[in-house]
Amino acid sequence: MIQHSVIFKLKYPKNSTEETTFLDAARALVSIPGVLNFQCLKQTSPKNNFDYGLTMEFESQQTYDAYSNHPDHTYFVQEFWLRDVEDFLEIDYAPF
Repeated sequence: MIQHSVIFKLKYPKNSTEETTFLDAARALVSIPGVLNFQCLKQTSPKNNFDYGLTMEFESQQTYDAYSNHPDHTYFVQEFWLRDVEDFLEIDYAPF
């Protein structure tokens, strides 16, 4: 099992139209085959500068790779992520 997490800050003010558009596009990633336990999260702690998080799980590295290369994911990265995200941290975990 792989736990994929991205924690990020958008370039736009909170509650802006741009923020809503980005988060709606991010939530659509749940429809990509192999995505399990998808969550779109809002930061509640003042301990860092990130505002949001996306987490999801994949049953295997193969499933994760298929997600990464899926046309809907690559579209999201090109059309939203690269344009709208100011800063991020990506973490992929696997049990050991």
